[in-house]
Amino acid sequence: MLGVSRDATDEEIKKAFRKLAFQYHPDHNRNGDAEARFKEVNEAYQVISDPEKRAAYDRYGHGAGDGLFGRGFEGFEFTGFGDIFDAFFGGGTTGPARRGPQRGTDINYDVPISFEEAAFGCEKEINIQRTEACETCSGTGAAPGKEPIRCPNCNGSGQVRRVQQSIFGRFTNIAVCPQCHGEGRVIRDPCPECRGSGREEKRRRISVKIPAGVDSGTQVRIRGGGDAGTRGGPSGDLYVSLAVSPHDLFVREGDDVHYELAVNFAQAALGTEVEVPTLDGPSKLKIPAGSQTDTVFKIKHKGIPHLHGRGRGDQFVRMHVETPDSLSKKQRQLLQELAETFEPAAEKKKKQK
Repeated sequence: MLGVSRDATDEEIKKAFRKLAFQYHPDHNRNGDAEARFKEVNEAYQVISDPEKRAAYDRYGHGAGDGLFGRGFEGFEFTGFGDIFDAFFGGGTTGPARRGPQRGTDINYDVPISFEEAAFGCEKEINIQRTEACETCSGTGAAPGKEPIRCPNCNGSGQVRRVQQSIFGRFTNIAVCPQCHGEGRVIRDPCPECRGSGREEKRRRISVKIPAGVDSGTQVRIRGGGDAGTRGGPSGDLYVSLAVSPHDLFVREGDDVHYELAVNFAQAALGTEVEVPTLDGPSKLKIPAGSQTDTVFKIKHKGIPHLHGRGRGDQFVRMHVETPDSLSKKQRQLLQELAETFEPAAEKKKKQK
């Protein structure tokens, strides 16, 4: 069955088994006889990898199945394809275990907030629907006054064993109990409210505190705010994902705020003091005489508060000199008189070179 010689070494036997087990494992081979071949290969390996059983097989061959091996093979437990495969290719297991507490699933909830709310923090109330422990049965799944009982099919172990006889002896197959599905207990009188699940859908209004300095994509985590766990497991978490609305005046870059300021050419040429909007309200900004388009001024500590630390970002004001597209008669006359006092820009550039 393994395709090895009578004097094969332990390493040769193991290598042959690995190859055939992988070849015939039902997860990789969908042929109808793959499962039977996998069992045969496994049973063959269990025999010839044991010195005493191998000696008996060398002496009696397949006649050992008629009782010549006596009780030599009793006690070996075949725990399923996954377990045997994992034992040689993934570390090994000991068969299906009774299912324990399971954590509830997480919930994600999207919340839109304004630019100012993101900057300074806020508190939002949201409505979510989640599963909670049934109030009627307190999460047991049984009707009031009743309790789940130990599964009579598996005696509370969550597993059932089936003994099979082969030419190599007795093998025990361990599987999840089909009656309790691995729980180890069954509910005779299910709760009328949750129908035995121990959980029910509830809509809750939850207050969420959003810290200052958040941005789009930031998630606020509320531990235990998700769906209830099963079999006594903890609840999942609630993740509030934030979407910040754009501002009419400001653009955010990191924790800094950018603002575009329009001035006329007289203000830029003569200099002036103007009020610019900030997140904290109007703030005065001095424009030096001769300032040019795209000059950037910085107003310290008027940006976004740092989310994970103290302090704030800055506000940057980019100046743009506007050229009027219409002039009154007087304005045109004054500009013409002024223009005559200026040296042409081209001539000025030549002199600078």
